[in-house]
Amino acid sequence: MGRETKMCFDCLQRRVEADYSGELSFVYGLSDSPLPFGSSAVVQMSDSGGAATSQQLVLSYVPYCEEDCLSKYIDEYSSGEGGYDNAGENIMLSNLERDQVEFSVGISSGKSNSSATTTQCRDRNMFINGLRCEKCRLSSRFSCSRTIASLAPTARIGKASSALSEDLASDFLSGALEDHILHSINLLIDGKSAGHESINFLSLIGIPSFEENGFPGCIRHPNIVPILGILKSSSHINIVLQKTPFTLENIMHYSPDAVKSDWHVIFLIYQLLSALAYIHGLGIAHGNLCPSNIMLNDTGWCWLPIGGSQLLNSEVNLHEECYKCSACGFCFEGCFFSTLYADLSLSESVDWHSSFHRWWLGELSNFEYLLILNRLAGRRWGDHTFSAVMPWVVDFSVKPDENSDVGWRDLSKSKWRLAKGDEQLDFTYSTSEIPHHVSDECLSELAVCSYKARRLPLSVLRTAVRSVYEPNEYPSNMQRLYQWTPDECIPEFYCDPRIFYSLHSGMPDLAVPSWAGTPERFIKLHRDALENNRVSCQIHNWIDITFGYKMYGAAAIDAKNVILPPSISTKPRSMGRRQLFTQPHPPRQKVTGKLCGKKYGYTKAKNNGCKDALPIETDNLRELEEAALFSEKSWHLCPCYNDYLKDRVKDGFSEKELMTDSIDNILSRQSDWVKNFGASPNVDLSYLLEYLEVDDDGSTGFQELFLWSQTFTSKISSKSAADDMFAIGCILAELQLRKPLFGLNSLDLYLESGVLPSPMQELPYHARLIVETCIQKDWSRRPSAKCILESPCFPKSVKSSYLFLSSFHLLANDACRLQYAATFAKHGALKAMGAFGVEMCAPHCLPLLMTSTSDTEAEWAYMLLSEFLKCLKLEAIMKLVVPSIQSILQVSGHSHLKVSLLQGSFMHELWNRIGKQAYLETIHPLIISNLSVAPQKSSSAAATVLLIGSSEELGVPITVHQTILSLILCFGKGICNDGIDALVRIGGLFGENLIVKQILPLLRSVVHSCTDTSYANKSEPLQSWGSLALIDCLTTLDGIVPSLTNDIIIKELTEDRSFMHVKILMRRDLENRVYQTSARSLIRICQQIGADLTAVHVLPKLRELFSELAFSNENDNHVHLGGNLKGQRMKFSKEDGFESRMDLVLILYPPLASLLGIEKLRQCCATWLLLEQFLLRHQNWKWEYTGDPSQSDLEGKNGRRSSYDKNSSSNKMPTKLLLNGVGWSIPQSQGKRGPKNTVPIKNLSEHYQNPVERHVISSASEFQEPWYWFPSAASSLSILDFTSRTTFPKDELPWKIKASIIQSSRAHHGALRSFAVDHNECTVFTAGVGPGFRGNIQRWELSTVDCVMSYNRHEEVVNDIRILASSGRVASCDGTVHIWNGQTGKIISAFSESSLTSTRRIDRDEDNMLHFNPSPSGMISNVFHGSLYTKIDYLEFIDRLVVGTGNGSLRFFDVNSGQKLHLWRGEPTDSSFSPLISSICSSGSAKLHPEDNVAYPSWIAASFSTGYCSLFDMRSGNIISSWQAHDGYVTKLAAASDHLLVSSSLDKTLRIWDLRRNWASEYTVFKGYGDSVSGFSVWGKNVISICKNKIGLCSLASTADEDGQFRVIPQNLYMADGESKNLSMLSAISILPFSRLFLVGTEDGHFKICW
Repeated sequence: MGRETKMCFDCLQRRVEADYSGELSFVYGLSDSPLPFGSSAVVQMSDSGGAATSQQLVLSYVPYCEEDCLSKYIDEYSSGEGGYDNAGENIMLSNLERDQVEFSVGISSGKSNSSATTTQCRDRNMFINGLRCEKCRLSSRFSCSRTIASLAPTARIGKASSALSEDLASDFLSGALEDHILHSINLLIDGKSAGHESINFLSLIGIPSFEENGFPGCIRHPNIVPILGILKSSSHINIVLQKTPFTLENIMHYSPDAVKSDWHVIFLIYQLLSALAYIHGLGIAHGNLCPSNIMLNDTGWCWLPIGGSQLLNSEVNLHEECYKCSACGFCFEGCFFSTLYADLSLSESVDWHSSFHRWWLGELSNFEYLLILNRLAGRRWGDHTFSAVMPWVVDFSVKPDENSDVGWRDLSKSKWRLAKGDEQLDFTYSTSEIPHHVSDECLSELAVCSYKARRLPLSVLRTAVRSVYEPNEYPSNMQRLYQWTPDECIPEFYCDPRIFYSLHSGMPDLAVPSWAGTPERFIKLHRDALENNRVSCQIHNWIDITFGYKMYGAAAIDAKNVILPPSISTKPRSMGRRQLFTQPHPPRQKVTGKLCGKKYGYTKAKNNGCKDALPIETDNLRELEEAALFSEKSWHLCPCYNDYLKDRVKDGFSEKELMTDSIDNILSRQSDWVKNFGASPNVDLSYLLEYLEVDDDGSTGFQELFLWSQTFTSKISSKSAADDMFAIGCILAELQLRKPLFGLNSLDLYLESGVLPSPMQELPYHARLIVETCIQKDWSRRPSAKCILESPCFPKSVKSSYLFLSSFHLLANDACRLQYAATFAKHGALKAMGAFGVEMCAPHCLPLLMTSTSDTEAEWAYMLLSEFLKCLKLEAIMKLVVPSIQSILQVSGHSHLKVSLLQGSFMHELWNRIGKQAYLETIHPLIISNLSVAPQKSSSAAATVLLIGSSEELGVPITVHQTILSLILCFGKGICNDGIDALVRIGGLFGENLIVKQILPLLRSVVHSCTDTSYANKSEPLQSWGSLALIDCLTTLDGIVPSLTNDIIIKELTEDRSFMHVKILMRRDLENRVYQTSARSLIRICQQIGADLTAVHVLPKLRELFSELAFSNENDNHVHLGGNLKGQRMKFSKEDGFESRMDLVLILYPPLASLLGIEKLRQCCATWLLLEQFLLRHQNWKWEYTGDPSQSDLEGKNGRRSSYDKNSSSNKMPTKLLLNGVGWSIPQSQGKRGPKNTVPIKNLSEHYQNPVERHVISSASEFQEPWYWFPSAASSLSILDFTSRTTFPKDELPWKIKASIIQSSRAHHGALRSFAVDHNECTVFTAGVGPGFRGNIQRWELSTVDCVMSYNRHEEVVNDIRILASSGRVASCDGTVHIWNGQTGKIISAFSESSLTSTRRIDRDEDNMLHFNPSPSGMISNVFHGSLYTKIDYLEFIDRLVVGTGNGSLRFFDVNSGQKLHLWRGEPTDSSFSPLISSICSSGSAKLHPEDNVAYPSWIAASFSTGYCSLFDMRSGNIISSWQAHDGYVTKLAAASDHLLVSSSLDKTLRIWDLRRNWASEYTVFKGYGDSVSGFSVWGKNVISICKNKIGLCSLASTADEDGQFRVIPQNLYMADGESKNLSMLSAISILPFSRLFLVGTEDGHFKICW
């Protein structure tokens, strides 16, 4: 055991401050005991300017003694002297060249750690004389200096000082301590001369194999914690380690789901074994391997800490004066804590069983027992974010009196409940999205810092409490503090009177109650209250709430103590609520009489025969039995990770002999190593890729593992190393079981009788074999770490991932690590590893993408991201890659990487991998965002080209709703020129039809919204937004007008009742810049349509404006701007000012005069004389005809540059040329289009024809414009309000369902049973009854509403259909399941159950209609054979098909292999027959959650013909729950989210089930249907249902009416004329969410497109 320096945390803080003069700031101490004593502290570094950084270190103190080898090692380096004197241990290796071995023995205080300064062998004997030291047992093989140097190659060594700590911090913050090693590996991968660093490092991680007899070198093992410094102070040695955010114990206690799979468990064990193989090869053992000593970073990479217990293992009896300490450890003299805790009887080690027994008998105080529980729960003294917690026991209104009920706190209720009240907690529980009563922490950082405000630095208060320090806002006395906080108490209020005294001049001391007098007196009385019998009899209730069984389950609901769970269960956490007990905690035995050791009012009886100690009454055997049973069931609180057989030996050898190797063995191994040096295979890129290659990710077979467990020969070499292997087995078992393998009793039983604990049977077979071999009773038979590493226990994917990631986790800067990952990936590393191994590596690498700053780093990041996109599966892409891309696209300012990603080639590849739907949900909105709100020029230009290139593949409906509308909603909010340019060019790409039907109506809506009469009443900022929106609208109009013919311009712009330009100009409450832009835009339109059309269509609409301007009061008061030069023609430029509406005369009148001629203008304008006089008087203008108007007259002085300006980003080449070559292909089927090359429109009135009639017309014509039937999006939206919000997320876009049919087609001879809509929303499959009552499936292209393919291989009517998005195949069901090619109709495979029989012909006559008339049993009239398939669902992420059967079972199919998989049986019912599966759905889809997670299919729901529903666990197949959902046949189930299930039934209801609640009793029922609800479809929070010939609209977020009911009012579907109702019975429905359309099928075979 290593020596430790225990001191109180106050003295520990004083030592840190004294040793490092503020360069390292004390944060909190680390302790293994319940008390605030320890030898390690978490410290915070300061940067070069003295400001605290976010980086934290662990500083450990160990005692210093001159005779200790570690002390000598430090002294030698601190003195700056050169060599070692090991003359007695000469081993002749003179033939070994010096450059064959590199190693480091530490870095002196004056040198930096880089490749140029790596310390070489300074003395030949230092390398040659590697035998162990005779004075200590640090290593059984090598000298202490050699071993220490190998364990701490990155450490700075010297005397503790602020200067050295500053250098240490600088080295660490640079992140480049091991850059030279990673650089050498990069050279090796590139096939260049790499040096020895790369080869030496690879040998550490098992390339070509793990070495147990290797020679220590200069490179740190990647799973050994980097020791940053070994510093000497006057009486101590300080070991400085990097702090990781988590330990394995944190993960197990607070976020066990963070260890996501068996693979992660095995990978973690592999890392630990690799580290152990290295340190065991050095001849040392860890000695304290347990979850709390395994450090983890955010991605799960682990470090094995090396500290004093490994570096100090002295065998000799050193002078005792070296380690003399006070009664309170190594505290300073006069330490306050030496008396503060002198009365406590706690030991350093936490043995809960004995502590509970002593407390139950009254031998341990409440205070001490609660401290032990805090330690077991992981709570930490001094850590404000996770402080130890104590109960408030009095309210401080009166002096505590045990004989009075006044002033005592009710310990059966949480403090939160007492503060908030039951009514508020019930309301919180019933209304919260995630039901809960209390927050996830009973003692917040805010409360702790407020309690300790008098003692904490102001900087801490400003961070944790309030940024502005206001001392008067902190509670001034204890009673006010108790009333103020809903949180519990802290231990300091029971033991430390200093907490009341303020260190801040502006904050008075915390006042104690008047009955206490002084803080010291208060502490005594408060402690007395905690220890008296009243509290002792109730404290178990508080324990149940805070640490026990009332934290979860029904008991928590009853106690109103349901805790808010973490938002993401798979996210690692370093703190949280740990449930210690699952059974009610026994009450403490009542102790009467005077007990010995009484102090502060608590009892402390000692088992030393105290005469005054009264015997505890234990006559009540029932209470004794309950306490013993409770203790037995809480065995997990004392886990064991070591067999403790210190006195056992083998074959008569002593423990010392078993721990060490003989000199002959050491010399033999060293001789072999020298002979074999350089004889290893040539490790190059080809070798590494071959090592990485994974053929099969499947697990190793049981037979192979069992054979290995019986025949392995590499046994352990020492008892101490065997103890480490025993710990490995225990940790592996605990990770798998989520509970310890051994407690004290079970370990004793195993060691005595060999009986393994029962949980061993729960382990997977591969894990069980490893555990059994590691925990063998005979330690000499346990395998070595190397033996297990090279065994078949680990799949190839683990080893290849470890090779890739071990180099990645060197202490190198981000740029170097990014270069390594990108270079290795480029050479084929990811491809060789296989999809599974790549998925494991991605979380480690992808965070580096955000750190790329330079162009070179951006290229590496792009290369790495592209490789991940190619190698990962869909599920992993959605979970890992897509969130990274989203983060990059959200970066503000210039980003070379973002511009690279916005290139069409990358996005096109992403589109193909994840599908159009996922692309539109996750990526497309962020592309739009790069065109607004201060966009960067290069990224906005790339985004523009991307939007244009993707528009035709998206199709008109999606382009309109997801691109055009989104861009228009950015008007007034900073949309850039490129954004408007994208709008203009998309309009030109699709032609006049899109501009006229979609863009112009939306622009009119913008103008109407911003010129509404209520607009003038809005605040000034909102008016400014509206003005900018109008300018953006007019600029867009300028861009699209050149694409229109004169006839279209006249009809759509000038003949419209609300001539947009004139409407704007006639308003008198707009900003001048709006008038200016509108006037100039109007002049451009006039010039395009020519003088004649202008005179006829435009000029009459300007008469009122000219009259207003002529007689305006501004005419006389206008500021004179011009001179007196007659005949001078005014010219205008963008720099000229526009100061009032009268300047409109200057903008409009002269250009119109030039265009029309002065005489024609005067004829049309009755006030021409007044206007010309104004121009002459104020602007020196008079008419002089000179031909064409000057271009300068048309430019706005403050006007915005037109989107088709020559400087526009995408105007440098034609649109088609821009799109080609960047990854987007232009569909040839769309025909030739462009601004001037569109299909002629024979009759403009066709735009406004009845869509159903238009379909009939189109069938006779040779060509019909694609998407001819799609109506204007503006009519389905409310008025666009640009001033109500700064952003407009797609989920909030209003969808005004008009319940109108816009297109109808006959699809089938009989009923249309089912829809399957492709993700692109351009292709639809319909399944229904075909000729001869056979099943018929048709594929429709919505752009032309044409049937392009028909599938007729089904013998019976098709019940259900699904598109298998991953492969483009289709699955359909008619009792059998067919899988076929969706493009060609070629069948791929067909499935049926073995007992399948033909359906009777007599049943077929009824198959063309849906009979929803339930029989008394709840079945529909069409009786299915039990072996027939009824419904199907596709589990996209795992590429599985789940099919319901007629006997209530679920069958799974592997789509790729075409094989049947397992069968899940439904629950038996009371009826004489098995109900059929009527619908299936699963949770999870390609939707991302906020913190990077995908909604995995964790459950499958199935409904039955009897009205029952069952919820199956996706992983195990077990039925989670089964309940009566409806009173009749369930027609459909759908998962609205991970926790919401929607169902419809023949019982005329639609129901919503919240799976987080008790859904059997709490659910939402929508009533109001007049008949059976035959189906529904969900989009977001909206549900559209069908009932007979009507639809019903409802929302998942609906609130009940006054009667507490949820009602749906069914409404008719109308034809396009708005008058004729749909009379056909509706049979199927599906929503096209991105197109804002929905499809309905009818029983007469039609499918109708509705909006």
